[in-house]
Amino acid sequence: MSAPTRWITIGALLALAACGGGEAPAPAASEGGAAPGSDLTAFQLEHGIGPVTEPVTLGPIDRGMAAAGQAVFEVKCSACHKMAERYVGPALGEITTQQSPAFILNMILNPQEMVERHPVGKALLAEYMTFMPNQGLTQDEARQVLEYLRTQAKAP
Repeated sequence: MSAPTRWITIGALLALAACGGGEAPAPAASEGGAAPGSDLTAFQLEHGIGPVTEPVTLGPIDRGMAAAGQAVFEVKCSACHKMAERYVGPALGEITTQQSPAFILNMILNPQEMVERHPVGKALLAEYMTFMPNQGLTQDEARQVLEYLRTQAKAP
């Protein structure tokens, strides 16, 4: 398989994972940390590109933070995202079971670069034909939205 075909296949698998088709493994990293044939590191492929540069460990759901996140979501996100249905953007009800917390935070905080450089972001743009705008959320607000999204997933 040629390198472009391999990356298209990997991008399609990652898009399926982002849209509920199951979780695709990230390509293995080389010794230097970059994935073969990519300028992204293995961490970036798995957790996205942005200000979150380490895995995020989550504890039990913080209901207060989730309530604040719901308020932010309703103002900043609900015009394009629904929980159980495709809308302008993908349904987000199960996103926390499909992507890592760091990936979700990086997509919220750095959507432009995610769409331009990350295979999942590129696949989402190809499928939905619209850029996710940067809503200017702080890291704390993005974390609140993540906590709200955690309450929406059927599976823990």
